[in-house]
Amino acid sequence: PTCVLGIDLGTTSVKAALVTGTERGLALAQSCSRDTQAHSDSLGAAPQGMEQDVQKIIKALNECLAALPQQQLQQVTHIGISGQMHGVVFWKSDKGCKWSESGTGPAFEPEQVSHLITWQDGRCSPTFLTSLPLPQSHVSLATGFGCATVYWYLKNSPDFLKAYDAAGTIQDYVVAMLCDLKKPLMSVQNAASWGYFNCRNKSWNTDILKKSGFPVHLLPEVGDPGSIAGRTTCAWHGIPKGAKVGIALGDFQCSVYSCLTERTDAVLNISTSAQLTISMPLGFQPPEAPDPSSAVTYFPYFNGDYLAVAASLNGGNVLATFVGMVAQWAQELGFQVQESAIYPRIIQAALAQKHSKLSVHPTIFGERHLPELLASVSGIGASELSLGHVTRALCRGLVENLSSMLPVQHLEEMGVRRILGSGSALARNEVLRQEVERIFPFPVVYGKDVDAAVGAAMVM
Repeated sequence: PTCVLGIDLGTTSVKAALVTGTERGLALAQSCSRDTQAHSDSLGAAPQGMEQDVQKIIKALNECLAALPQQQLQQVTHIGISGQMHGVVFWKSDKGCKWSESGTGPAFEPEQVSHLITWQDGRCSPTFLTSLPLPQSHVSLATGFGCATVYWYLKNSPDFLKAYDAAGTIQDYVVAMLCDLKKPLMSVQNAASWGYFNCRNKSWNTDILKKSGFPVHLLPEVGDPGSIAGRTTCAWHGIPKGAKVGIALGDFQCSVYSCLTERTDAVLNISTSAQLTISMPLGFQPPEAPDPSSAVTYFPYFNGDYLAVAASLNGGNVLATFVGMVAQWAQELGFQVQESAIYPRIIQAALAQKHSKLSVHPTIFGERHLPELLASVSGIGASELSLGHVTRALCRGLVENLSSMLPVQHLEEMGVRRILGSGSALARNEVLRQEVERIFPFPVVYGKDVDAAVGAAMVM
């Protein structure tokens, strides 16, 4: 059977999955993930900057591939790659990497490559964003978007950009290195998430960008998701030279692709951030211009389809911040408690509190459509201050926040019949699952977990 390698370059980890064809369809044969631990200080944009060391990301990728069975890697004919949308990395096209021999065959290491400025980057303030030209796109521009970050460098550090002649998402970079592309190639999915891209005519807003002095030579060429970007120019960890490499995809679309089978399903994913997603009807086209106050974004999917997405910046990261706060308070009181020990305790405490009048609006990271709206707590009564009450209210608030972005009534109107629940935060937290079932009046199916690496392989 043909063997497909799927790769996902995530915010915290890299995952590689080997998928093989069987008589019953595709099956996951092997997978491996490694934490990248790639967070790096942002010298030019601290404290709002959010950057990652590309060397560390590629090191984690090489470790993943080295851990997979050589015999199966030698049978790989296609490679599908997904990763963080919105973010941007810059490189010198003829010196983007160097190939060297590793224990499992040739591998590449980044050479003249910048840090990855991630989707979580906050350097572009609302004031800065309003100073930029208005895009001709159905997507509102936000901080962390590739084109917005380029504009920031243009204004604050123009010399930085002069060192590079290519740019893309981290997944575009990997595809370009594997296929030795002189000019990066980007899918419509990633281009839409960079801003200044018109999905209707599949082209960058070059006229608007040129007028404002934007370095348009850095923009990648754009192709359809699911198409082939090129072939591996070198054997790679035992994968034969000449294996077909797909154009890099959005991790979000690949995650949905890995689990969405019926158009009447909605996908609810709560991991670092949180998303609620439904398929739009066949033939749907997004509006010409965005509604900046709308909480729903239309993401290009596959075969010309679109997903309606309520993409919240607040998910498991909020719970992690809460746990960090509890640990810090304990430390200030003279106790050492590991954060890993706090999670099960607070969940257990919340399971004992079925109801709480406490109301937590948990948007500590703001939302793209309401960046200024931070978190708040109300309805604080003396009898509801236990850890259990607060955790229960926090979990409920996270789910309510998503349902306020894409309301139940709208899901019913769109013909949604069930919800597929996925994501690490949802898998590990029974209180969150209870709140999902309380707020959404549909059957909820868990366990069919989303997996961007598997989705990237399935697309191939």
